[in-house]
Amino acid sequence: MLIIGVAGTELTEQERDWLQHPACGGVILFARNFESRDQVIELTRAIRAAAPQPQLICVDQEGGRVQRFREGFSALPPLEVFASRPDDTAAAADHAWLMASEIRALGMDLSFAPVLDLGRGNRAIGNRAFSADPQVIARLGTAYIEGLHRADMAATIKHFPGHGSVLEDTHFDTAIDPRSYEEIRELDMVPFAQAIQNGADAVMMAHVIYPQVSEDPAGYSTRWIRDILRGELGFNGVVFSDDIGMAAAHSTGGVASRIHAHLDAGCDVVLVCHPELVPEALIAMQGRTLLPEVLQPLLRSPEPHWQDLTASKSYQDIRQLVESLA
Repeated sequence: MLIIGVAGTELTEQERDWLQHPACGGVILFARNFESRDQVIELTRAIRAAAPQPQLICVDQEGGRVQRFREGFSALPPLEVFASRPDDTAAAADHAWLMASEIRALGMDLSFAPVLDLGRGNRAIGNRAFSADPQVIARLGTAYIEGLHRADMAATIKHFPGHGSVLEDTHFDTAIDPRSYEEIRELDMVPFAQAIQNGADAVMMAHVIYPQVSEDPAGYSTRWIRDILRGELGFNGVVFSDDIGMAAAHSTGGVASRIHAHLDAGCDVVLVCHPELVPEALIAMQGRTLLPEVLQPLLRSPEPHWQDLTASKSYQDIRQLVESLA
């Protein structure tokens, strides 16, 4: 299945046609799709109305520099604020609850969170990471998952098996991590293994190549997905690719090649975030077996309830606490 991006704050006729395609399982929204809360609620309703099957409507609303919806929303600090408070699991859970509750109150399903990469200087991760210490990340990540679930949102841990220990930003460059599997397992994979044991619902793969383990980027790799993630770690939830428009995803060829490589390796869902790539992506899905039910565990009630949420004292108290962390 595909999760696609759309261009603006309203659907075009072409985008309505895309949503009719049986391979389209959802839409990911960005800052380009945001004008106001009311506008996003209407866009969400329009997406659901245009599609013949349920759509997973999602966003990256992590906090800090990766927060797509800002005006009228809580000012979520980046997860790095917890590096100086590594035992504050209650605040980490509140951060997750606040973010997820606001997204759910729009009638959306999912924010791709939490980031469980190590904070070791990667250009793409930066202050999106909880810490450089895998045990701290494991502890805070577990609390974050609990907060998401308390807000009735599924948890998507990213970017497996760990994006934090290379310098390159995979949006713009190929990233190669030359370490052994043993070192990756003992460091970067620790938070992921812990999160899987504690109820993570989905995993997003890294576009990083780990040549000591597999010659392919992790999202294309049967070794990483089928053998390690599914087999060794026992994960039985939804596996997402990262965006196939990123530079590091180009190694296998064009759009169709990228889609087939991800799906053949074991990804359940491929992200096509750039609207200009969507037509070719939909054509590439012709003839593939489609499993829309794979997204069912991540779907939630679509009814917006922003006024009820923001009127509650618990929301107001948690918002004040979380914003004060910055």
